[in-house]
Amino acid sequence: MENKNIDTNEIDWQEKESEAVDIKEDKTSNNLKETKKKEFWRAVKFTLISASAGIVQAASYAVFYSWIGINHWISSAIALVLSVVWNFPINRKYTFKSVGNLNRAMLLVALFYVVFGPVVIYLNFLGENMANGYLLLAGTMIVNLVLEYVYTRLVVYRFSCDNASQKTQNINKDIENKL
Repeated sequence: MENKNIDTNEIDWQEKESEAVDIKEDKTSNNLKETKKKEFWRAVKFTLISASAGIVQAASYAVFYSWIGINHWISSAIALVLSVVWNFPINRKYTFKSVGNLNRAMLLVALFYVVFGPVVIYLNFLGENMANGYLLLAGTMIVNLVLEYVYTRLVVYRFSCDNASQKTQNINKDIENKL
């Protein structure tokens, strides 16, 4: 009879362990689903905000190239800088919700454009006589969108993404403690 009790206890223990593993797997699965959903919407926000930067870039390109008559690749360079100046603070606040080190984030974005900017300008310079300037602009904007999102998410805000609400909570706690 003792063996039967041991077997029953062992079976109960195994069932409890199995239930605990199932619960842990469910939590992990839910966290993964939430993370995927969050990153999907982050990419959507980035795309929409970057589209507004694309409007800034296209409009400024049109002003400098078509209205003022500045050379295509110089107009393209000016338009790129203006779109970055527009895009960076908005994405920082609304897409990545970061209050991390601003100087570090700006430096990392600048480093991206130290490499990407000259490449875009050079491609535009090469293609100036081969294609419509607006077609070149659209192509480089699409490449920029994809590369900038990946770089910004994985390098610039890798450790400081979604920390704005945490900082607000910490500030509120500090205020409560002082009162």
